[in-house]
Amino acid sequence: MEDVLRIGGVGVDVLAATYGTPLYIYDQHAIEERMEDYRRYFHSDVLHCEVLYASKAFCIQEMMRLAKRHDLSLDVVSGGELYTALAAGVDPKRIYFHGNNKSPREIEEALQAGVGTLIVDNVMEGECLCAQMSQRTGEVHVLLRVNPGVTAHTHEYIVTAHDDSKFGISIHEQEAIVRLIERFSQTAGIVFDGFHAHIGSQIFEREAFETEIAILGRFLAELQHTYGIEAHSLDVGGGFAVRYTDADAPIPLPQLCQTITAACERQKQLHGLALERILIEPGRSIVAQAGLTLYTVGFQKQTAHRHYLFVDGGMSDNIRPALYQAAYACDVANRMNDPKTVRTCVAGKCCESGDVLIEEVMLPPCQAGDLLAVYTTGAYGFSMASHYNRLPRPAVVFIKDGQARCVVRRESYADLLRGEDVET
Repeated sequence: MEDVLRIGGVGVDVLAATYGTPLYIYDQHAIEERMEDYRRYFHSDVLHCEVLYASKAFCIQEMMRLAKRHDLSLDVVSGGELYTALAAGVDPKRIYFHGNNKSPREIEEALQAGVGTLIVDNVMEGECLCAQMSQRTGEVHVLLRVNPGVTAHTHEYIVTAHDDSKFGISIHEQEAIVRLIERFSQTAGIVFDGFHAHIGSQIFEREAFETEIAILGRFLAELQHTYGIEAHSLDVGGGFAVRYTDADAPIPLPQLCQTITAACERQKQLHGLALERILIEPGRSIVAQAGLTLYTVGFQKQTAHRHYLFVDGGMSDNIRPALYQAAYACDVANRMNDPKTVRTCVAGKCCESGDVLIEEVMLPPCQAGDLLAVYTTGAYGFSMASHYNRLPRPAVVFIKDGQARCVVRRESYADLLRGEDVET
């Protein structure tokens, strides 16, 4: 084993010298391979299957282009994500627009762009869409987001389907759902396709998805047989877990896809559903493990109970540990063969006591200038990065076939001032 960590055939020491740190590094081959795996395994002989890349996990133009190249559709959750997808040349008909509080302007932008499907999150949004469509020509397809009441075993901040979630309409509010669908049918240009649900993130249990789909199957059957409402499409969301540390055991992708397709086929047959198409929305599970963040080690500090190792980034480029105690693994990337003898707390440079990237990890003795690689940061690191403490956002590098290319340049101090209006 080499002393220096290599990504896609390129040493991280070369990358640090060329692009600086902190640095988001992506193995492009790993991303593309994962996309192809989803297309291969999410398959049914009974139902049409569609894979949507959940762009909130990592939304830059080059990522959108990769999704397009590998024939994935996209889900977006804001006007900015929509703008990025369109700028990357994505067919608007392959875009699904999510969000619990789309502004009238965002809805209008989606309609003007010809977005294929809007996922309506609540009754007020549905009424707003009907009002806007009554003033224009054209057509938009709609999925209605419902809340099946399934609580997966995950952090409370990323559970999305319990009864008091901010997302979706509870399936128990059946009268409201029926009235809204009737309103859609009375509005020219709105085509109601079916329903969407999403039960959380970083889900390890296949049973959670089986339960979700069984509940949704009974719900669809009641609407179909009682009210004559046929759902031809069902989007069961995402939330597929990835491996951050040795404690994580994600569902293997072939088993995950087979679980979902088999459960949907079973519900269609059991209830005689009009269901024709099923969709999933992987985001994290496509990009997380393909990415890592490279830091340069600075000072160190020994307290009564902890040995701190400080790096040149922190919660400004990875908020997840501070936000919901996300766990990560790491290595001293230029000392891969050195014995790990020092119990270490990896902390960032932001002025918050909570700016700790890894609470406890065994590392070799380090010195200033060493490189620290934190693994599985490809999802939500760049997307949730901030300018806290006026830190410029890092560059993003893609590597494939031994070649590195910068797809997002490092911000400068001058970039921090962009948009400020100074009046004298």
